[in-house]
Amino acid sequence: MYEDEAVKLNDYAARLKELRACLDVDGTKQEIAEIERQMSASNFWDDPESAQKVVQRLKGLKGIVVAPDALDQEIADALVLLELAQSEADESLGAELAALDRQLGERLDRLEITSLFSDPRDGNNAIINIHPGAGGTESCDWAEMLYRMITRCCERHEFTVEVMDYQEGDEAGLKSATIIAEGPFAYGNLKSEAGVHRLVRISPFDANKRRHTSFAAIEVVPQVDDSINIEIKEDELKMDVFRSSGPGGQKVNKTSSAVRLTHLPTGLVVACQIERSQHRNRAVALQMLKAKLYDIEMQKKEAERIALREGQAEAAWGSQIRSYVLHPYQLIKDHRTDTETGNVDRVLDGDLDLFIASFLKWKLERKGRN
Repeated sequence: MYEDEAVKLNDYAARLKELRACLDVDGTKQEIAEIERQMSASNFWDDPESAQKVVQRLKGLKGIVVAPDALDQEIADALVLLELAQSEADESLGAELAALDRQLGERLDRLEITSLFSDPRDGNNAIINIHPGAGGTESCDWAEMLYRMITRCCERHEFTVEVMDYQEGDEAGLKSATIIAEGPFAYGNLKSEAGVHRLVRISPFDANKRRHTSFAAIEVVPQVDDSINIEIKEDELKMDVFRSSGPGGQKVNKTSSAVRLTHLPTGLVVACQIERSQHRNRAVALQMLKAKLYDIEMQKKEAERIALREGQAEAAWGSQIRSYVLHPYQLIKDHRTDTETGNVDRVLDGDLDLFIASFLKWKLERKGRN
């Protein structure tokens, strides 16, 4: 009894052991201990800028070890439960063990993705902008579907999501939305979604039930901390204020305190409406603008010529990174990695792990060839 569960749990334990070695969890813990020793010194905060960098480093290191440690303990607990079920021949624990097996397997799969992160910025939070492309109301609706897909993906990965800007479409969907996903390796997990997404379906807005093709773009950039010095001159900024709208309930202010900043030299536009203070909204928008400018600067320095901001490309035929076909058949295909699946509902509900893993492997392979 429970032979399958025993095999799976022991396999998980072996995979986790290999993964801990790959991530150098023990070495990371030693580095954490050394940093904490430095922070205990009485003169640690004498140089606030340097101290803040150390604190950020400590936060990133702890993000590496927390998940493996937690999963290690949960697998150990599951093995104890399995031993109890076997010794007492308790069939009532079968369903519980099967569900636990699935949960542990999914979490281990996600953790293995972490070992593929190679960009130092992968551990950062992610700023995500979604906007429709060619296709009018159809594309606005598609943009809202992508917004739900991304936020559901964040929920699956236990990332905190903060809505910074949300502009509703004239008839349906959204015109633009910006969120910040906060959590360990949020950028590393979500950067695979940067680019133009193409949808083929029977239009819910067409009385003749014809097939339509819609486009929407997702931009993903890593959030930068205060230690990154990006200079933006006041005369390079154009600021517009407007009334907040969209989801958020009481958290969204209905006065004209929302802020939109345009960086005149580059044409980059950012907006924030989550705060009740116009001053705070401007400060947050400025931070998002700095993140975009820093991302551009980092791209120039990278040896590989893969654009992290493909979402800025024209959202139309020929520039898509992924296609979602809902009619006449169901298939989602990533055009960079050739990864595909027919389980469209699961993907649109936020299960992007298949595409995240294949994208990270593809990036590593391309980097190795350059």
